[in-house]
Amino acid sequence: MKRKLFAIILSLVAVSFAVAAHAAWPERTVTLIVPYPPGGTADTVARIAAEWLTKALKQSVIVEHRPGAGGAIAAEFVARAPADGYTVILASTGTMEIVPRMQKVRYDTLKSFAPIFIVGTQPMAFAVNSKLPVKSLDELVAYAKARSGQVAYASSGNGSTAHLTMALFLKRAGISMTHVAYKGNAPAMTDLLGGHVPMYLGGVFELLPYYKDKGAKIKVIAVSSEKRLSQMPEVPTVAEQGYPGFSTLAWNALLAPAGTPKEVIATFAEALRPACQDAGFSGKLEAIGVDALCNTPEQFSERLKADWAMWGEAVKVSGVAMQ
Repeated sequence: MKRKLFAIILSLVAVSFAVAAHAAWPERTVTLIVPYPPGGTADTVARIAAEWLTKALKQSVIVEHRPGAGGAIAAEFVARAPADGYTVILASTGTMEIVPRMQKVRYDTLKSFAPIFIVGTQPMAFAVNSKLPVKSLDELVAYAKARSGQVAYASSGNGSTAHLTMALFLKRAGISMTHVAYKGNAPAMTDLLGGHVPMYLGGVFELLPYYKDKGAKIKVIAVSSEKRLSQMPEVPTVAEQGYPGFSTLAWNALLAPAGTPKEVIATFAEALRPACQDAGFSGKLEAIGVDALCNTPEQFSERLKADWAMWGEAVKVSGVAMQ
């Protein structure tokens, strides 16, 4: 009886220490892993989030880069890190949802991580060269149907969110177009402006200057978001133009290793939630084409599952093979 009572006491003491440890988190520097080289969108989002979290958590949050393999190297590193909240990843849709469909990785998107929140999202825009005689998706579909497989569209590369968004749209619209994969956004934009490729699906931010310039050589005819964008209020969504429910977004989000205490995840989420209501924070993100979101761990978890199914279908219909 005494042994049993002693064991219960030890158990309660252990739980008390664990709870106290979680309540005190963070007690040292938190490392935010970025899967890409410095200078890109993900790096900038990470630094903006780290700056806010450093103040909110009253502890240093530093950014560390581990690029390579489409983000898989960083994701594998974080998946194997201690589940204590001191190592997290600023991941993208590509790293979590697409790369595991295209190459062998040593992490499971839905099992290896604990979702914290999506910091921000990036919708895509459908743009055509002004010489193409279309002003809407309906007109594009009709034009492409009359020239099955002859009309080309550009993207930043095979398996990119833009390429896969277009693959989903082509299936939904029942048309065939030829994909021209570029090595990045810049060369694709150059050829769109030069009229060498009639259509391009890219980020809203990079297309925004041309949307505002009424004399530009391109027209933006649709956005992939659920609602119209404040940056392009005149441009209807894909859903509005006869494709209800169609929506794709690229996102940047924080995830911790699976098994990270719920109290730590909650502290993380609560620390960032006010940021998206802050004009300075959201303004910094908007300046790089990112819409601040800061949703809850539960909302992010549901999004992660839904996107896993959606992007899986996109990879399948696109014909992109596992490497």
